Amino acid sequence: MTGSAEGVDIDAEPTAAERRAVVAKRVESGSADLTEITQLAAAAGYDVVGELTQTRTEDAAFMFGKGKVAELRDLVRRTEANAVIVDNDVGPYQTFNIGGELPEGVEVIDRFTLILEIFGQRANTRKAQLQVELAELRYELPRAEAKASLAKRDERPGFMGLGEYDESVERDIKRQISEIRDELESIAAKEEARREQRRDSGFDLVALAGYTNAGKSTLMRRLAAEIDVDENAERHPDLDTTAESQDMLFTTLGTTTRRAEMEKRDVLLTDTVGFIADLPHWLVESFESTLDSVYRADLVLLVVDASESVEAMREKLVTSHDTLYERNEAPIVTVFNKVDRLAPGELADKRAALSGVAPDPVAVSAKTGAGVAELRDRVESELPEWERERLVLPLSDDAMSLVSWIHDHGHVEEETYADDQVALDFEAKPSIVARARSKAAGLAPAEST
Repeated sequence: MTGSAEGVDIDAEPTAAERRAVVAKRVESGSADLTEITQLAAAAGYDVVGELTQTRTEDAAFMFGKGKVAELRDLVRRTEANAVIVDNDVGPYQTFNIGGELPEGVEVIDRFTLILEIFGQRANTRKAQLQVELAELRYELPRAEAKASLAKRDERPGFMGLGEYDESVERDIKRQISEIRDELESIAAKEEARREQRRDSGFDLVALAGYTNAGKSTLMRRLAAEIDVDENAERHPDLDTTAESQDMLFTTLGTTTRRAEMEKRDVLLTDTVGFIADLPHWLVESFESTLDSVYRADLVLLVVDASESVEAMREKLVTSHDTLYERNEAPIVTVFNKVDRLAPGELADKRAALSGVAPDPVAVSAKTGAGVAELRDRVESELPEWERERLVLPLSDDAMSLVSWIHDHGHVEEETYADDQVALDFEAKPSIVARARSKAAGLAPAEST
């Protein structure tokens, strides 16, 4: 994936079998964990054929120590890898230096370039494509500025192999960023109008949030009705007909919205792109339009993989809360998913250990369905309260149309007919109750026969 002044072009890629990568990571202390970067590499279509880690302070020239880079070169040769994926934020200077030590043709990819590559592969809607392009441009902008600084300082446009610098490149990137933001704002305005239209129709909006591979899409399929949300001509391309359930990162890049099965209420459940560790602020901001479906929901289900260690769960919960509470005002219900993978007694231990960050989680297995009924009950109890109302209407065609409308937009507790009247006891959102009262006030009295 390469950036250009006119946008982002995707070069011809080798086949999956040819995309052989060594993953590498440097940490300041402790042991480096390569689990997530290996999953990300697999999601991008790489076959991970080698691993390398180092614990030391960052080397300004190579990120790793010079001896470790030599070790990396030998590993690449032995495994015949054609890419090195570094699970760090590698600067352009460091990227050039590492690449200069590797066999010719071996690409050096840092963590964020890999993530953007995955996003580019999964962007199937206009909004998703715009957000990916915005992220890529924001990633490229400081690098373009660095090229300018280095070129001017050394009076050599091609200094360090960074390519010839043209000031128009920087201006073009900034122009494209501005244009993309304007288009995304237009899309966001339309989606906000659609959300309000759904609320006016009696729907509560529930969003699924959480890290990738927490099982959000599987849980959505478990909760959702068989009938997809039908938007007819107004259907937005981000509303896919299904939410995939694959053991793969970023299966859901856009948003998927479906009607969920609740006892009383009509709920639209939205799944969106999963969180991932150590994302920079500029990348999160680039996907702000997609995250609006979480920020502007009536309730958020924060899904956590309960089969992970307590330490991993705590870290992800804290990071998720930081992301959500920054802009979200809706209640958050924590869902411990994949409890079918836990040994007896393990769930109770994790509940106790994580009570500070998840005081009252709902434990479920989206795979087996265990606990899903309890989750539905919890969703209904946490959603904004409904208002109770009793209407007595004259029997007429218009009155029966109103009765049908109330059934569609609320929950009717009792419906009785007597003396040319129909009495309706129901619960609904306050806005729906207000509209029902207004419609009832306009009904003509029943004609006597």
